[in-house]
Amino acid sequence: MRCLVTGAAGFIGSHLSERLLDAGHEVVGVDAFHPYYPRERKEQNLEAVRDRRDFRLLELDLRSADLAPALEGVEAVFHEAAMAGLLRSWDSFHEYMTCNVLATQRLLAAAVQTRPRIFVHASTSSVYGLVSSQNEVALPRPNSPYGATKLCAEQLALAYQASFDVPVVALRYFSVYGPRQRPDMGYAIFIDRVLRGEPITVFGNGEQTRGNTYVADCVDATVQAGALGTPGEIYNVGGGESRSTNWVVATVQRLAEREVPVAHGPPRPGEQREALADTTKARRDLGWEPKTSLEAGLSAQIAWQRGAGCGTT
Repeated sequence: MRCLVTGAAGFIGSHLSERLLDAGHEVVGVDAFHPYYPRERKEQNLEAVRDRRDFRLLELDLRSADLAPALEGVEAVFHEAAMAGLLRSWDSFHEYMTCNVLATQRLLAAAVQTRPRIFVHASTSSVYGLVSSQNEVALPRPNSPYGATKLCAEQLALAYQASFDVPVVALRYFSVYGPRQRPDMGYAIFIDRVLRGEPITVFGNGEQTRGNTYVADCVDATVQAGALGTPGEIYNVGGGESRSTNWVVATVQRLAEREVPVAHGPPRPGEQREALADTTKARRDLGWEPKTSLEAGLSAQIAWQRGAGCGTT
């Protein structure tokens, strides 16, 4: 197939592009190189795919560009592009609204004209709110502008499915980690601080729990959704282990064989207390289940950040 991957230079998008190419598909990658974090990091993400014969990169902003040429001949759309990050969303709402809602609407409108076979929309567990341990029928209660805009984008995609027969499958990712993780994300920060021998600050008491998802498992679920997902359905995608932030910090230090001081700061507004995916539906419909233990995934991310020069002076 010819596949379109938005956010192709990002953390998940770059891994997904590699996987699709390895499976024999053609990939059209779209990225605006938004300066949320350095362009250099995103360029590095593309090193494994940039020169491949069946990969084409288009530097486009979904909010304003003519999207019809990018979608020409595309059979599968994987919409990974979004403005991420909880804290920044409180102060930059317009940016989150345009990147997450307007960009999604324009891509869906283009898909109405080009009729792809499947449109996989990447959503987030943040739509659930403070506690994300429910199944997909739970009432969403986002408690941050980021979660609210992602819920709006998700529901907009499903509206296009219902009204214009765009074959949308929505995936609610539960915090993804692993090699190439964005530098603003918790695991990347913890590992960077430990490798540098610098103190770590944990927001809140550290007993908030997560069932984070290793990036290869996330990509597996995304590819399976493109092949087997039922249009109009939503699927949780998450790891199977619930661990506290304190456990993660201690485990990173043990795996990196280095101890650093750990302090606690005030909790972040809108941060989830608990997030563990109920993946019953994805296991049943997509034949998917997470395979990577949290400790193995953290080991891989530590090794990557060491090799990439993250955490070195």
